Amino acid sequence: MTDQTAVLRLEKIVKTFPGVRALDGVSFSVLPGEVHALMGENGAGKSTLMKVLGGIHQPDGGEIYMGERRVRMAGPLEAKAKGIVFIHQELSLAEELTVAENIYLGELPRRSFGRIDWPRLWQQTDAILAKLNVQFDARTRVGDLSIANQQMVEIARALTHEAKAVIFDEPTASLTDAEKVVLFDVIADLKASGVGIIYISHRMEEIFRITDRISVLRDGQYRGTVETAATDEEAITQLMIGRKLDLSRAAVTHEIGEVALEVRGLSCGALYRDVSFQVRRGEVVGFYGLVGAGRTEIAETLFGLRTPSAGEILLAGEPVRVQSPADAIARGISLVPEDRKGQGLVLGMNCRDNMTLPQVDDIKAGPFMAEGAEIAIFDQYRDRLDIRTPGWKQQVGNLSGGNQQKIVIGKWLSMHPNVLIVDEPTRGIDVGSKSEIHKLLRALAAQGYAVMVISSEMPEVLHVSDRIVAMYAGRIMRTFGAEEVTEEKLIQVISGIEADSAA
Repeated sequence: MTDQTAVLRLEKIVKTFPGVRALDGVSFSVLPGEVHALMGENGAGKSTLMKVLGGIHQPDGGEIYMGERRVRMAGPLEAKAKGIVFIHQELSLAEELTVAENIYLGELPRRSFGRIDWPRLWQQTDAILAKLNVQFDARTRVGDLSIANQQMVEIARALTHEAKAVIFDEPTASLTDAEKVVLFDVIADLKASGVGIIYISHRMEEIFRITDRISVLRDGQYRGTVETAATDEEAITQLMIGRKLDLSRAAVTHEIGEVALEVRGLSCGALYRDVSFQVRRGEVVGFYGLVGAGRTEIAETLFGLRTPSAGEILLAGEPVRVQSPADAIARGISLVPEDRKGQGLVLGMNCRDNMTLPQVDDIKAGPFMAEGAEIAIFDQYRDRLDIRTPGWKQQVGNLSGGNQQKIVIGKWLSMHPNVLIVDEPTRGIDVGSKSEIHKLLRALAAQGYAVMVISSEMPEVLHVSDRIVAMYAGRIMRTFGAEEVTEEKLIQVISGIEADSAA
């Protein structure tokens, strides 16, 4: 396979930003009909390398080849014209336009006098959507679609071009299991047609399921390429982080305290119904289920973003009404949302201001902010959570995913919550940072916090939880203790196979 001429080849790419060398002589290639994984921790240089390939950044050194021809990418349009298609993790859609208009934006089919050929546009788009087996059509407004379906629109864009290389950047981050199967079928079709595919993901099970080779970056340097079939997760992890990773779950050595949060018979329309559970101080309770099971909606209700239609919420045994996020915060309920960039952070603000945002009214000195108090809060939680940043003035959008997540967690810990809810704690985070977040959640429980963790990753929920609440179709099917749960039992319950059991 490696005797073939590469569809795309980058040789000794160098890229330097003020104060940091992001890429230090990186080489990478993808062959026709190959799915090639590009892996590395957040901050390893993957995104920078792809931005060089896409013409967003110009390299300070090195060469790019397509086949045997040396090329220069002057910008994204030129990269696209040369047959390089990007499917980004961050959605770049116009919500007010239709699916068809988004897919063909800038390339709408025309009739005479420049008029848009709407029938041809609908027909072409529906033909592409049929390949993806989606449940919406060309005329659907993108803003009315779920995040998962918006991701499918991004993927549909790639199918409109005669692509030579397609780059998938965390494409399954918002997809259901069924949608992942469709995506993998699309990738298989692209591969069979000779397209070279670069696949960027932190999800090891996907990497080992669909890729042919794996290349690893660490600290802006190329660390090697291996055949996927000839390696394993442990070897790749060690290549990524430069050390072995301890994935063992520490036994509970601290005392589990009193009930901090209790939910009795809580319902919210058709989203979930008759939900009851408890979370005690000193424990992590994991919530696991398929997308649409109602896990996130429960968290949003507890945080005042949704109004329950029945049931009650108790804090320390006292019934409470939570009608808004302000109510939740005042009662000591904090939510680290699934979408940390869209809902948990202001990416253009610095680290300190993000950390202290919920308590600005409490740290004012008259009409002005008490800068010393703000810095003291940031310094305390930077040290406590091991947040890696040059200082509080750093724009939070420039941090790695793991450090961004720690900023969000630190923001809520600084409010001294009674209950900390963390939705998808390691979404889009590399394996090394995942381990740090998992240790942090366990440490918070050991310090007496009541922690709820919602996760779509079975290894994660098994690793961090003292008890696991398994949900299916808006109902709690069973609650497992850590000592009794197995992967097989969880799969049965969340698939609706096993009958209800009391929580």
